[in-house]
Amino acid sequence: MVIIFNKTGVRMLPVTLLTGLDEEFRGAVAGDLLAAAGAAGVLVEYDVSGLASGSVVRVARTAAGVIDREVIEMAHPCVSCALRGSLLELLRSVAAVERYGVAIVNVPAAGDTQAIAEEVGRAAELRVDAVVSAVDSGSVVGDLSGEELVHERGVPTAAEDGRAIAEIVARQLESADAVVLSSEHETVRALTQALNPRLLVQTTPSGLLGSQLHDPTSAAVEPGSIAAPAEGHGLRNGWDAEPASSSGSGAQAGGEDRRVRTVVWVSGRAFHPGRLFEALEGIVAGTVRGRGTVWIATQHRSRLGWDSFGGNISVARLGPWLADLPADRWGSVGQQHQARSALAWDPQYGDRGSYLSFTGVGLDERELRARLDGCVLRADEAVHSLTDPFAPYLEGSTAA
Repeated sequence: MVIIFNKTGVRMLPVTLLTGLDEEFRGAVAGDLLAAAGAAGVLVEYDVSGLASGSVVRVARTAAGVIDREVIEMAHPCVSCALRGSLLELLRSVAAVERYGVAIVNVPAAGDTQAIAEEVGRAAELRVDAVVSAVDSGSVVGDLSGEELVHERGVPTAAEDGRAIAEIVARQLESADAVVLSSEHETVRALTQALNPRLLVQTTPSGLLGSQLHDPTSAAVEPGSIAAPAEGHGLRNGWDAEPASSSGSGAQAGGEDRRVRTVVWVSGRAFHPGRLFEALEGIVAGTVRGRGTVWIATQHRSRLGWDSFGGNISVARLGPWLADLPADRWGSVGQQHQARSALAWDPQYGDRGSYLSFTGVGLDERELRARLDGCVLRADEAVHSLTDPFAPYLEGSTAA
């Protein structure tokens, strides 16, 4: 067993966080990881079947059997709250026992793994080695492209949790360091890596313990960022963007296109609010994930973020544009947006513009670009006469 110390000489316990929507497959991967750890491993699991009534059961076990069991009572039944409120204390106690060399945490489907990783990573006695996502190859494409909500699937979570299954799965993949597929599937492999290019994709958890894959600085997705940044392409060059990436198994029997594509669309013109609102459903058709920054003509002072998961779309205020901020406050805006703006600063509009990326299986790039192009404001259209259907949904709206 290798003993790890931090810079101040405190012994650190390596922690692997395991996430995934499919409880049975995630449990099987957890068992494999515990077996690989041998006598030095501790597996922490949560029974959230009683969440609605306000209780969660946390169990810690080794290959030899259960070493800790606690019933967590909560006034507010939330999976992530149950983990954050008790996990650190348990992991610290495990770290203090020298015979244990690694902890594996099986995070329930609705848990916020990224937030848990950040909290664990702040503890002096703990180190996040890897965040691993267990993926059912047979269902993940449907999960990512659908509109089903978490409560419709019956996943235990807080009553007010309105997330879609597609968002849960996409967030899990984007915050992960490695993926374990239930079976080899070329399209699924290509799709997971398109959503998160730094992912290590395997069909077994072999070699993941002690791999030290986790980098907290790259795990978080910056609000308003896009999946395939089009750095180097001028924002003001019409509708220019990088070529779409294509991978996967190509056309299948019957002519069905199963290639995975990421399409990047960049525009220096503002969106017409009405046309964009009406086109939302068509824009996300055939996509599994979309994200980026949006400039809507009637929201001139608001930089808006786009997040779409399957057929579910969120447009929200990110804050002001750099052009409206004094230079000493530019640090409050994300680094990716600052870097892009430095390459494409317009003398009149500054950093205003839209940068969007969409990933999908068999995505029709030409149709998607045509839909987006058709939503921009034409030169002969006056902003002051436009109504804004987005305004009621945007907190602190600056609609004209």
